[in-house]
Amino acid sequence: MATEDIADGQIEPHYGVDSFEKMNLKPELLRGIYSCGFERPSVIQQRAIMPMIKGRDVIAQGQAGTGKTVMSSISVLQRIDANVGPGTLILAPTREVAQRIQKDVSAIGNFLNINCRACIGGTAVRDDIKALQEGPQVVVATPGRAHDMIRRGFLQTDAMKMVVLDETDDILSRGFSEYIYDIFQLLPRSTQVVVHSPTMLQDILEVTTKIMRDPVRIVVKGDELTLQSTKQLYIAVEEEGKLDILSDLYKTVTIPSVIFCNTWRKVDWLTDKLAATYDFAISAIHDVMEPTQRDLLMKEFRSGSSRVLLTTDLLARGIEVSLVINYDLPSNRESYIHCVGCSARNFCRKAVAISFVTADDVRMLREIEQFYGTQIDEITRSGLSALVGEI
Repeated sequence: MATEDIADGQIEPHYGVDSFEKMNLKPELLRGIYSCGFERPSVIQQRAIMPMIKGRDVIAQGQAGTGKTVMSSISVLQRIDANVGPGTLILAPTREVAQRIQKDVSAIGNFLNINCRACIGGTAVRDDIKALQEGPQVVVATPGRAHDMIRRGFLQTDAMKMVVLDETDDILSRGFSEYIYDIFQLLPRSTQVVVHSPTMLQDILEVTTKIMRDPVRIVVKGDELTLQSTKQLYIAVEEEGKLDILSDLYKTVTIPSVIFCNTWRKVDWLTDKLAATYDFAISAIHDVMEPTQRDLLMKEFRSGSSRVLLTTDLLARGIEVSLVINYDLPSNRESYIHCVGCSARNFCRKAVAISFVTADDVRMLREIEQFYGTQIDEITRSGLSALVGEI
């Protein structure tokens, strides 16, 4: 299925508010934004936050690193009523993404009297039921769990003011469209809808025509990405030489990092190789594992118990680090930007993304550069350690 950008002619005039102070946000919310290190809104935040606050349906298209999740978090927290819950439902494609969103909402809303609950598959249903009975103002959920809780009457929708579909392309690619339609049948007709995605596939456009009313359409083009905060590099290498380069790199790397491989088997193989060489903790996560095991390993990595996380690009959207290594260059353009986006999400910090590129990968590398209007510079093996030391 071909990718379709929203045509420029369909985009309504954006508000273009270039500072958080000018948005007339709640003082407690403004304090939370600054405490999280956000100094000024990104391009997509400048354009989308005000229409969202004003109650408009919004379609926001922008790649990883543009600040879509923070955009939604700020808008949700500005509109939320601390005395009514749940007032907002945020749907996420995976448990990892849902947990990251819940973390962002809670951090930005730290000085507001709100409760944000993540309801995700693979966890005890009774725990979600108990938490929902307490009336959290914001619920972040995977579509299957949200559908189940609504159908069984534990997630009340009577006071639902806003629904956000985060990473809509991934939600639909995982076959959740029927859940989405069923959920919207049970929402008040006045519910505000926000859809954001890095791409606008035809199936996304079809969904938006059925669940949205006269939406404001906002597109952030490639040259407006916040990926300028990430130094994108590649090193030319033969397949059999990748492990040696990686081993040299981790003689000096001390910061938390994520290594992406294209298959779960490669993840397991590389984990065994690194674990046999180094004495620091290394974690591996992929979708073949049980959800509870994935949760435990992710908590270990986020807490600092593990320095290195190996995973597949399927889990790229729920992680935040300063160093990303593509052990395998992703096989499609969209996966690349999500992997690099793990470092771009560290909004105000230096970040580096390094891709190992074989002769067979060069064509895809050039396609990625052209598609995103970006430049990925080559670095030599001798230059890697010095570069990482600057992060």
